[in-house]
This record gives sequence, structure tokens and C-alpha cells, in this order.
Amino acid sequence: MTRVLITGGTGLVGKHLCKRLQEKGYDVAILSRTGKQEAAIPTYTWDPDKKEIEKKAIETADCIIHLAGTNIGDKRWTDKRKHLIIDSRIKTGQLIFSKIKEQNKYLQTFISASAIGYYGTIISDNIFTETYPAANDFLGDTCRKWEQTADRFKELGIRTVKIRSGVVLTRQGGALSKMITPVKMGIGSAIGTGSQYLPWIHIDDLCNIYIKAIEDTRMNGAYNAVAPDHKTNKEFTRTLARVLKKPFWFPNLPAIIMKLMFGKMSGMLLRGSRISADKIKATGYKFLFPDLEIALTDLIKI
Repeated sequence: MTRVLITGGTGLVGKHLCKRLQEKGYDVAILSRTGKQEAAIPTYTWDPDKKEIEKKAIETADCIIHLAGTNIGDKRWTDKRKHLIIDSRIKTGQLIFSKIKEQNKYLQTFISASAIGYYGTIISDNIFTETYPAANDFLGDTCRKWEQTADRFKELGIRTVKIRSGVVLTRQGGALSKMITPVKMGIGSAIGTGSQYLPWIHIDDLCNIYIKAIEDTRMNGAYNAVAPDHKTNKEFTRTLARVLKKPFWFPNLPAIIMKLMFGKMSGMLLRGSRISADKIKATGYKFLFPDLEIALTDLIKI
């Protein structure tokens, strides 16, 4: 039985992925800073600050999925917060690499989370594919360094896959829960011009893409994990209102308000472009939820 070791296994995506992997018959373990045991999941301790990982965690792993990283949308982007966002991704990846090398461990696959922030917070007519270079802004730089850390595993002959996810839609928590609140109150509105694109993916599709990355040995390098349904912020909010059976008429929320509320982080909300799903589709992956309205209907229980 293949053992999959997951960092960030107690996070929003990690919890869903652990459950899905177990349903598929995988042996799943997680790395935890606290060592707190998760129900039915073996838990090993690690301390990235002290550069320590419980030895058995690496010894027993066949595949590692690296999801760990401070949430970029929780707080304003102060200089201190920016350093934490980068370090929580890069230093943890470097630690895993060093321990695998130190223990001379054979690993089938290393799969790292990444994000569509790789392409930057811009509005463009382009449909961004995996061949585009990283953007020259904070998110682009963060994702570039994140992926460069993952690429080091190739030096050890380990198949390496990087999953650039869009906005992950889940039943509880995450971005969707924040979007739903104003719409339910009847004051849902587009943000800024509303013409910026909001690349999204249903949590079930994201988890299935990670599983495909384990199973499909032809997969190497970066893959965009976004639904093929391109929606602007305005179209997304209108669809959400329709699913919730709520009106959509409120004036757009001005960009200046978003900048006052979120500072530099507002760029994530005010700018966004179309992201291609063609490469992951070319592997034979078929989306369970390729359409936004179908995805929202599945996730939202009225």
C-alpha cells in the first residue's frame, strides 16, 4: 500500500485530500508542528524553525504532498507578513529536501502546492498557460521561489509535480464562505470594475488532480488546477446570487474601498486574468465540475 505523507494536512485542502486518499485506499500520514494525533491518521512531528522532522515520517513515505504555507488572505501584507508567507513555503520545502537527501530516501513522487499567483495580479487579454514566466510582483515572486524549492527534488531523481491552484471552492470555510455572506444579505456586488477574472476550482476536482499526480507517472512539472469555465468577478457574483436565489443589483464596490480595507492584498481581488486548464485536461483528466453554476449548486445547501 502506498503511503502518502502530507504537510499542511490539517488545513482546508489537506483535510479534504486526506479523506479522499483514504477512500481510494492509500495509507496517509501527516506532519504536524504540535504532534496532535488526527483521528485515524498517523501523525509525525516536525519543527521547521529547528530544522527537525521525525525520522520515521520520511522513512515510511512513498510520496510526499507539500501543502504547508501561511494563508495569504488572512491578514494585510505588512513586510513581516510577506516574509512569513514566503518562509512558510520555502523553508519547509528546503527542510524536507535536506532530510530526504540526508536519509538517502527513495521517493516515488514529490508534489508541491503552488498557485495561479505565479502569473501575477494583473488584468490581461492573455489566457495564461504553464509556459508563461513568473510575474514580477509579490505573488509571482513567492510562487517562483516556492516552485524552485520543489524543483530541487529533481536533483535526487524524484518525479516532481507542481499544482498551481485557483480559488478553491469548498462547502465550509475558505473564500466561498466569505463571498456568500453579503449575497445572502441581499447586498452582493461585483468588486472594482467586475471585469477581472476569478479562476476557481471545486475542492473535489483539486483533490482528484493531486491523486492523478500520484498515479500518472507521465505528469511532471507545473499544472494549472482551475476549472475550464472562465468567469469574471461580476459573472461569478451574479451566478452565486442566482444559486442562492438572491437579487444581484447592488452597485460595484469601488476599488478605493478595497484598497483601504486590504492594502496591497487588494490586488488579488481587483485584478485577475484567465488561466488555461488545457494541460491538465491533456493528461486525460475530466473535471467533475467544469461549470460554475453546477459547482456552486453542489457546494451550497439552501
